[in-house]
Amino acid sequence: MNLKGKIKKEINCWLYEGKKFELEMIPKGAVGFVYEMNAIIKGKKLSYIGKKNFYSIRKKKFGKKATAAMTDKRKKKYEIVKKPSYETYYSSNKVLMNASAKGILIERVILRICYSKTELTYQETKYQFKKEVLEKEEYLNGNILGRFYKGKNINNEQKTIFK
Repeated sequence: MNLKGKIKKEINCWLYEGKKFELEMIPKGAVGFVYEMNAIIKGKKLSYIGKKNFYSIRKKKFGKKATAAMTDKRKKKYEIVKKPSYETYYSSNKVLMNASAKGILIERVILRICYSKTELTYQETKYQFKKEVLEKEEYLNGNILGRFYKGKNINNEQKTIFK
């Protein structure tokens, strides 16, 4: 990694309880976290609240040789745990992804660490309603759980930020 990449990684690190969050700080049994990202884009402070898993678990099919060697042919897939990708994650929001690509500094704050998928979804939804992300213009969230949506005027305004 070059010097510019190292500096960007240090500046754009995840913060948890006011401290830099490191890989070793992931609690045992933790599934993921709820986060808030903040950036100043074209003079406006914009924020986004979301959730991110610490690890990704994928199912992969066995190869022909492995399948032939198996005694129980019913098992067709095995699980792979992928290493954390949260370190380079800049939200699923297109405005924040574009801002990151253009080198705009983004503050990334972990609001809460969760220990189950259900808790993760619940806490994300709780923070989104608590901070009124659908009513306030500075939040980039377009919906909550795909059931509650922000007004169309605000979404159109967000689309023009990087045009």
